[in-house]
Amino acid sequence: MKHLVTSQWDLILVRGILAILFGTATLLMPGITLIALVALFGAYALIDGLMLSVIALKGRQVHANWWLLLLAGLSSIAVSIMTVVWPDITAKTLLYLIAAWAIVTGGFEVVYAIRFRKVLASEGLLVLDGILSIIFGSLLIAQPGAGALAVLWLIGMYAIAYGVMLVVLAFRLRKFEATLDAHLGQSHAPQS
Repeated sequence: MKHLVTSQWDLILVRGILAILFGTATLLMPGITLIALVALFGAYALIDGLMLSVIALKGRQVHANWWLLLLAGLSSIAVSIMTVVWPDITAKTLLYLIAAWAIVTGGFEVVYAIRFRKVLASEGLLVLDGILSIIFGSLLIAQPGAGALAVLWLIGMYAIAYGVMLVVLAFRLRKFEATLDAHLGQSHAPQS
């Protein structure tokens, strides 16, 4: 069971890299228009949601609570669809949409990490990642009137921090997978 969880480290790595790229693009383009930000966020949420859904579906035979990750993935896909269907979204509405997305996916990550704490090698990072998402979403809701540039900086910094934690988690899972493979290889080696 641990092997199935750790074998998906590459999808977590891609999610982290995409979050870092999204955050970097947001920070490097402070003059980004709202439409460009909506499109950029929509693309990120779609890819992130698809990856979370794949991770969940790959683990459905092994994990009883696989549906938690699937719900997180589907919520990201739903937010992405909203940005496509509603491209002329106002800045304040986009802010609330991003805040709700961060709180919902962060909550699912925390619950998932707690439920699978006996299986995950680095569940603490996933809990921290989820808590960071919840705090980020809560800050956006608490300060909706903040200037547009401040909001872009907050979104960019959050995305980079979130991505870095996912990258670290992915490499820890990769290292754990290698250790597990070595251990399983030794335990199944023929006795001479």
